[in-house]
Amino acid sequence: MSLIKLSGGRVIDPANGVNDQVRDIWVRDGYIVAAPDGNEKVTAEYNISGRIVMSGAIDMHTHIGGGKVNIAREMLPEDHRGDTVERTELTRSSCGHAAPGTLAAGYRYAEMGYTACFEPAVLPINARQAHMEMGDTPMVDTGGYVMLGSDDFLLRMLAANEDQQAINDYVAWTLNATQTVGVKVVNPGAISAFKFNQRKLDLDEENAYYGVTPRRILQVLSRAVHELGVPKPLHVHASNLGVPGNVGTTLGTMDAAEGLPIHLTHIQFHSYGTEGDRKFSSEAARIAEAINRQKNVTADVGQILFGQTVTASGDNMVQYRNADHGSPKKSVIMDIECDAGCGVVPFKYKDQNFVNALQWAIGLEIFLMVDDPWRVFLTTDHPNGAPFTTYPHLIKLLMDRSYRNAMLDTINPEARAMSNLGSLDREYSLYEIATMTRAAPAKLIGLADRGHLAPGAAADIVVYRENADPERMFEKPELVFKDGELVVRDGRIVKVVRGNIHAVKPEFDIGIEKKIQPYFERYHSVRMSNFKISNDELCECGGGTKLIPHACKKRG
Repeated sequence: MSLIKLSGGRVIDPANGVNDQVRDIWVRDGYIVAAPDGNEKVTAEYNISGRIVMSGAIDMHTHIGGGKVNIAREMLPEDHRGDTVERTELTRSSCGHAAPGTLAAGYRYAEMGYTACFEPAVLPINARQAHMEMGDTPMVDTGGYVMLGSDDFLLRMLAANEDQQAINDYVAWTLNATQTVGVKVVNPGAISAFKFNQRKLDLDEENAYYGVTPRRILQVLSRAVHELGVPKPLHVHASNLGVPGNVGTTLGTMDAAEGLPIHLTHIQFHSYGTEGDRKFSSEAARIAEAINRQKNVTADVGQILFGQTVTASGDNMVQYRNADHGSPKKSVIMDIECDAGCGVVPFKYKDQNFVNALQWAIGLEIFLMVDDPWRVFLTTDHPNGAPFTTYPHLIKLLMDRSYRNAMLDTINPEARAMSNLGSLDREYSLYEIATMTRAAPAKLIGLADRGHLAPGAAADIVVYRENADPERMFEKPELVFKDGELVVRDGRIVKVVRGNIHAVKPEFDIGIEKKIQPYFERYHSVRMSNFKISNDELCECGGGTKLIPHACKKRG
């Protein structure tokens, strides 16, 4: 039994309303505990007087495992050559900047104070591979959101007007079989429509083959997730990503949930108007106002930051359209088992490019105009907007208005003239940063023992030296503890550990398998029994990692 004391730190813990209070933190066997009574022996003590203390950061949307991530890694050897992790007595060699290998991703996340990361697009048929990659990612907890909404089985159910309960059973069965923690829909129905030669599919357009609209897909999936009691709301990559004028679709997508919880991801790419000579403008104010008004809606931003990256998405419709803009000019657009697809296109965002510069400003406008940091989340849609290693720079843009305006002065002048970013005075506080990167993601996903520092919480703890430059502060914590073990000191790995895997276990009628099994036998390349991932197999994927199952409370 171990007992650790962190004494005298300035604790910032929004989940418990604690804002910069000097407190001791006690850790016993990997969990935070109340101050012990009596003379119990302290195993290790850390004097952290004057330091800022937060729980481990949580990235609720980052592409770290799955088919498209591996494609990105394979097609970008130049990305690997320029950014390597050397082998040491503790760490193994790895590489990659925009599309880092599993080892590099885990090390770099931990070195920034992140202790949990969630892959937002796990294709059911590829779930085993995605879990193996996440299991090979050290240092952090992981979990995935399973992709539905363009899968043939669901679209057949909708075309046949099957009832909501049957759809709920299918969704719950899929969550259990794939060992995931939430449901993601990508360009609802359009990945399928693309295969029938449709090149766009707006919210109320019908899929040419199934006669089903994206709105209906969103309605049934948001209701299924809610009624099953899955904590994480439906995770939505809306229609018309990147299309000028898509603000109407985005607002309609919010309405499609009919008041049920819904999360809109990388919303920066869905906040565009058609004003100006170039017919491309910011609608960040309308989007932020809608989020502020509709309390059932949450969003992550998907901020773009300038430089080289790679876009990797299940939205083959959009990636097909963007392929000619690749930098370097190469791409992969593919189908996967007739149930989904993906597109990988390298891309370089440039500050003197009008569209890129305005995209940069739009994301920051949304961050600064959404009032509640519990309902907006810090992401770059890694790697689509920028690699996750740019998070400290993004935090500085949010916390330092003078720096933000200095950066604004350097971008394309036409884009600068069309943005109201310079008029926004807001600067995020450390408390708000802790909210949007710790407490809020944990609450959204349903991680009761993560994202806070009260007794009973897992001892994922980060200690920072306060710095007038937030970028310097957040890129290199002084201490990082993962489940009570010191894993990072002064921004360098001192111990390599394996994180946990999170999954939800909603109840369902086992009778749904009478429909699913013959479908597998007729259409799929694997048997249903081989498709399902057992608890033991899941843990083996991570070399003995621990499964943390999350119960679901059915809602009427």
